[in-house]
Amino acid sequence: MLELFSGWYKRKFSDPDAVTLLLILVFSFALLIFWGDMMAPVLVAVVVAYLLEWPVSKLDSMGMGRTWATSLVILLFVGLTVLACIGLLPVVWRQGTNLLRELPAIWAEAQMWLSSLPDRYPGLLNRHDIENALAGVNDRVMGLGQNLLSASLSSLVSLVALMIYFILVPLMVFFMLKDKGELLTNVSRVLPKDRRLIKQVGLEMNVQIVNYIRGKVIEILIVGTVSAVTFAMMDLRFSLLLGVLVGLSVLIPYIGAAVVTFPVAAVALFQWGLEPQFWYLMIAYGIIQALDGNLLVPLLFSEAVSLHPVYIIIAVLFFGGLWGFWGVFFAIPLATLVKAVFNAWSEKAAIKQEVAQG
Repeated sequence: MLELFSGWYKRKFSDPDAVTLLLILVFSFALLIFWGDMMAPVLVAVVVAYLLEWPVSKLDSMGMGRTWATSLVILLFVGLTVLACIGLLPVVWRQGTNLLRELPAIWAEAQMWLSSLPDRYPGLLNRHDIENALAGVNDRVMGLGQNLLSASLSSLVSLVALMIYFILVPLMVFFMLKDKGELLTNVSRVLPKDRRLIKQVGLEMNVQIVNYIRGKVIEILIVGTVSAVTFAMMDLRFSLLLGVLVGLSVLIPYIGAAVVTFPVAAVALFQWGLEPQFWYLMIAYGIIQALDGNLLVPLLFSEAVSLHPVYIIIAVLFFGGLWGFWGVFFAIPLATLVKAVFNAWSEKAAIKQEVAQG
């Protein structure tokens, strides 16, 4: 066993480049684990900077100059964000509060329907089991309501920090875009000289992250808009709120689409019951999800993220458990990073073996 481990260690870590890459990865992960909350504004700024790098580079190549290009793109981005918030947030907030008021009625009707199932199917379901299950769910709902209340009270405390982020993040994005070359030069000075593998993995990850962030933002906008318009055309209540939830659900591959189906189906069922309108809506919702997974995602991401669905789900669960929202958002790039590191180490080991045999 020791000889097997020793042989694996010599193949993977006898090269100083591999050791350097491993140490940098360990340091980066430790930084995020222990100081991830403090680094949240920086992560937001990095995401926005990756998103806005393409228009800034295009304007710079047209002769505008990087400083003026950065200023123009930042102003347009902030302006569009403010307009979207002014136009969408009040409606979403109003629909959200109305939905919260009606949740007890929705849940009461759902309990009545579940309680009637033993009478409809006496040979399959037992009334005592249904009542016990509903009692357990009611206890969990009460606990969830208390948690939401405490979370809303604690969120008031962080309101000042959120306002500070609204000032800090645009400033950091501006300097990240304007002084991109200088910042990259400073980072390269800190890194050790033996960094061939670091450069290889870094170039691959830079392409992956740019494509992922840009594609994910476009996917959220398209899926959310199409869902909201479809729900509104079918006269579903809370159409904008549900459309926003469907759009945001694409942040969590596979799991998000499954979870957001419950509120969409619950609202439709409460509004129409098991009438044809309910089934028409669910068919339309299924078509949206199918087009997103089979048409939109391949078009936006192409071969940028060539990971098996099982690996993606494991990455979402693992990194989401470590870093919450940001772990979920960056789950696919982080999984791609792990894949790129293993590929780099495997290629290095294969090259060394060929040289030894030759």
